[in-house]
Formats: sequence, structure tokens, C-alpha cells
Amino acid sequence: MSPTTLPAGLEHGHVTFLGAGPGDPGLLTLRAVEALANADVLVAEHDVLDVVRQHARQGVAEVHTDGGPSSDPLPGTGTPQLAVVDSSSTTAGVPAVRDAAHLVMEAARSGRRVVRAVSGDPGLDAYAAEEMLACAAAGVPFEVVPGIAAAVGVPAYAGVPLRDAEGADVRFVDARTASDRCWTEVGVSDGTVVVSTTLDSVGAAAGELVSAGRKPDTPITVTVAGTTTRQRTWTATLGTIAQTLKQAKVLPSPEGGRPVIAVVGERSAAAQRDRLSWFESKPLFGWKVLVPRTKEQAASLSDQLRSYGAVPHEVPTIAVEPPRTPQQMERAVKGLVTGRYEWIAFTSVNAVKAVREKFEEYGLDARAFAGIKVAAVGEQTAKALVAFGVKPDLVPSGEQSAAGLLEDWPPYDPVFDPIDRVFLPRADIATETLVAGLIELGWEVDDVTAYRTVRASPPPAETREAIKGGGFDAVLFTSSSTVRNLVGIAGKPHNVTVIACIGPATAKTAEEHGLRVDVMAPEPSVHKLAEALADFGLRRRAAALDAGDPVTRPSERRPGARRRRTT
Repeated sequence: MSPTTLPAGLEHGHVTFLGAGPGDPGLLTLRAVEALANADVLVAEHDVLDVVRQHARQGVAEVHTDGGPSSDPLPGTGTPQLAVVDSSSTTAGVPAVRDAAHLVMEAARSGRRVVRAVSGDPGLDAYAAEEMLACAAAGVPFEVVPGIAAAVGVPAYAGVPLRDAEGADVRFVDARTASDRCWTEVGVSDGTVVVSTTLDSVGAAAGELVSAGRKPDTPITVTVAGTTTRQRTWTATLGTIAQTLKQAKVLPSPEGGRPVIAVVGERSAAAQRDRLSWFESKPLFGWKVLVPRTKEQAASLSDQLRSYGAVPHEVPTIAVEPPRTPQQMERAVKGLVTGRYEWIAFTSVNAVKAVREKFEEYGLDARAFAGIKVAAVGEQTAKALVAFGVKPDLVPSGEQSAAGLLEDWPPYDPVFDPIDRVFLPRADIATETLVAGLIELGWEVDDVTAYRTVRASPPPAETREAIKGGGFDAVLFTSSSTVRNLVGIAGKPHNVTVIACIGPATAKTAEEHGLRVDVMAPEPSVHKLAEALADFGLRRRAAALDAGDPVTRPSERRPGARRRRTT
């Protein structure tokens, strides 16, 4: 029977041994994402879980092999469960991986679709191989989804190609299990050696290579936390790497046992890493950036920040709730259908969402906008309308704001406009700029509260302490309300934190709260704001390199260092 053949009684039970790669969730294969989306049970170590959990089906139970309140590995039926096995622990002196193998098979026997996720590639994981053999012996069907091995993926992210145009030989060594014979073989070779080791054993591995015949001046790069935004790489020689790490104060370390990848060889391009280090040289690499918006609003902004190497942290500062009295909104939507309005103007994505929800409540769709002109205050609002099936007739050609919308809004003309009324669904705290401007242009305005914005609950204590204590490198303020609400629910950001504002009004509010504004978007767009922060980070990095200083993040400034607010 082949591994993927389902035997009688196990039509729905199946195990997928899945490679999660070296750490970057973006390196998961399409097949891995598909398997995770269909999994009933996920078995993974904690560090691997962080990589794969965003693609897994939501569950209601987490199971750890060390026991605890949720120790039943297969609780109930119905909603798929998310089972987490901590294979780094032990139970009664037996390696936890044995428990993982037992859980995997029991889950499959009960008809579950099981994903056993491991770091790197399953084919290079000895425990995964043992679990596959156990499944095969028990008649449990399984498949293997390969992943990117750390020994290949980490050097690529460190800017260290393993081969040059001459096609140098490449050897892979696991220093934790390598024999004397293995060291001798790689020592006499002049090819590139990729060594998987631990941070506190790098010096010993370098010594083994020198003893085996490699020259002490052979270049070596050492990368820790590869492919993640915590990645850090050092370049030295076999003879100096121990001292280099000591001077960098990474040894000894309480985290000395962390796995690292070292690349050794004359032709490993170690000397060219300054030019090839594409990942660690991203403008906001490793920056923790606070994004004080709702999760839905922050999604695309967070993706953009990640592309610059940042680690976005979303903290909602407002919550959106229905209006206290829905009758006004109900009358306006009915008026929209019966031809009461010439225009409808949307000033936010939330306004689009509120109208769309009301449409769905009445069984309406985008066809109800037939014959009505639609305006959107900016690109993001326009995109929300297009997703609804509505192409806006008017989007500001200049500034994306109420003022910009008024610049392009046509005055009322009784000859060409059969109806003089505008439907304006907005937040309860919206400014009067647009209403006053439309009235001045001759229009009648139904200013309707479509939703209420209320201050969100405070974030967890850990986040509040990071905000006030300088744990964040930057914060993006996209409106005056985000400034007021963040300070109100979490406190004022530390003075080492870079403050970036979307426009002059937001910057003024930030300064009124005692904050120094470092970055301002060239135009009022969240994406232009992120670009401006990236430009700031790039200039900051270049200045450090020109001065011969190490590149640090704002949060890494020495304790007690304070910057004065500019006036």
C-alpha cells in the first residue's frame, strides 16, 4: 500500500508531514498553505507554530504533551481542533516526540486530517522520519510536503551565495552530530561548507575545521535567527570568529543554544556580503512599528511595513459601533432607492461598510446605486466601493480629504441636476467641513450618522509598557483621533520612538500632546506615510554607515538617552 492510499475505515484520516521552512512564513509553499487550511489537528513545536498558525483552521483547544487544563488531544467533535504539541518537553523521561507520534496516529485513526509541521524540511528531521515509519507500520496514510531547509534558505537571506560561477563544491555539516571523519573530509576540501550549529558552539566548530586542515584566515559568516526580522549576521575568519562574537557580546548568552547557520569558504561570497545583504539592509529591518488602527484598516498598511523589514504591531484605538438610533440611516437608504438623492458621498471605508451592511439587511446590492452619482474621499474608500461593485464617479484629483473632495465637487445646477440633495453617511464625530462646503455649492445635505466611533479598550499591559518605555521604534498616526485615543488608552510614546504623522493636522495634535514629529507624509495617504517612514529609516541607516557607526534601531539607543522636541 502506498503512503497516500486510504485503507478501509480511514477514508477521512490522513497525516501530512509538512516543512515549515527556516522561519519566514512567506517561505511556506502553496501546498503547505493548502494542507494547513484543511487540517483538523496541527502538531508542532512552539517556534514552528508561530510560522504556520496564521494559515491553520481556527480551533478551540490547545494540547501540550506536558499536560494542563486542555490535555485531551482530541476533544469532542464538530469544530476542528487546533492541537499543539510541545516537543521540546518530556513526559516521564520519554522524549515528547514519542508523544507527538502517538497523538498523530491516534488523531488520524479517529478520522482527523493531521498536519505534523517541522522546522525546515521533513526529510532532514530525524524525529519526523521516525514518525513516518511509525505511521507506515500502523497503516496510517501520510504524505510529505517539503520545505526550505535552513542550510539553504538562511544563507540566501544573509546574502551569501553558496556557489559561484566556477561551481564550487558545497558540503553540509550538522556540527551537533558530526563525526571526526566528517570534519576531516570537509577540512581537506576547498569547497564551501555550510555548518548547522548552535551559537555557543560556533567557535568549537571553527576550531574543528582548522584542525582538519582549513586555513585560519578562511572567511566565515554566522547567521542567527535566519529569515526572520531578528536575523543578524557576522563576518569574520575561522581564526577570529570566536573573538568577533565575544566582542559583539553574543557569547556567552542565555540563548547560546539557538541554532545558527555558518558558511565557510573562500568562494562563499562572504567578502561580498556588504553588497549582497538584501534582507538585513531593508530600510526598517527589525523595527517594531506601532500601527494604531483597527485590524481591518491596518492590514494593507502592515503588509507594506513588512515589505520594508518592519514588525508591525496593530493596536486598535477606536471601535466602530452602529448608531444609537438606526431610523435615520434606514430612512436615508430607502430614499436612496426611491430617487431622493443626486449624490452619495463616502468619506471612509467604514461608511462604505455601514451602507453595505444596511443594503444586505434589506436584500439590496450595488444595483441600487443605478442613476446616483457616487463620490469617494480617497483611494482606499474607492477600493472599498469597487469591492462592493460600485465604481465612484468622483475621487479627489489632489488632496485626499474633505477639502480635496470639495475642490472637485461641481456646484448645483438646477438645469442639469434634477435633484439637489446629497446623502452623506458618516461617523458621529465627523467634522463639518464637507457639509458646509456642499451647502455653499448650493446642495442640500442629509448628514446621516452611519456609525459611531468609540475609544477602544486599552491594549495588554505588556504593550502599554512597551509604548511608554521605548519598546517600539516608531508609531504611525493616521489621524488626530488616533493620537488622542492612543495616549488616552495606552499613554504617551517614549521620546526615542520615531513619530510619523499623515498630515499637518495630525502632526499639530501630536505636538499638542508633547510629542516630537519626525516624519510627515508628503500627501495624506497611509501608504505614503509608510513610504516616508521607510525613507527616514534608509537615511538613518546611511548616516550610521557613513559615520562608521553600527546600524541600530531607535529603541536600541542607550538607556537614558533623550531627544529634545524640536520647535
